[in-house]
Amino acid sequence: MTESIQERLDRARAHLEQTQKAVADAKAHLSNASATARSKDRSVEVTVNAQGQLSEVKFLDGKYRTMGAMQLAASVLEASRQAHAQMARTVMDAFRPVSDTPKDLLPRSEGVDMDWEGVFGPLMDTVKRAAAERGGASDHLRDEITEDAEKRG
Repeated sequence: MTESIQERLDRARAHLEQTQKAVADAKAHLSNASATARSKDRSVEVTVNAQGQLSEVKFLDGKYRTMGAMQLAASVLEASRQAHAQMARTVMDAFRPVSDTPKDLLPRSEGVDMDWEGVFGPLMDTVKRAAAERGGASDHLRDEITEDAEKRG
């Protein structure tokens, strides 16, 4: 059965309206979104906004006073990476209604193809990197710091 041009236009218009609403909902959801994470040693808490910018760094319970510079830096980086990964997941979830539209519901347009992997690729990399680093680089750095302190003491 062949679809008339008017039917195709109506279907494309309806899909465009759904997409615009989904994008507006996602933007509204993310307008005040933030993600907060703490380092494993619970000495640092970092908050990032929906654009991934650091909006707050807290040094908790005065623990930073007894930490070396490298150890403190490792804690800040660890908390920052975790907060970025949380925010990346939040952004991807907010845009999921747009990105998960089945291909057969999309209007067929020559030369128009949305590359969602290209759009969300950097966010996926952030999430994967954070998952791989849990118990990774910052723990290794802390181990080296502890070993150095033991050698000196």
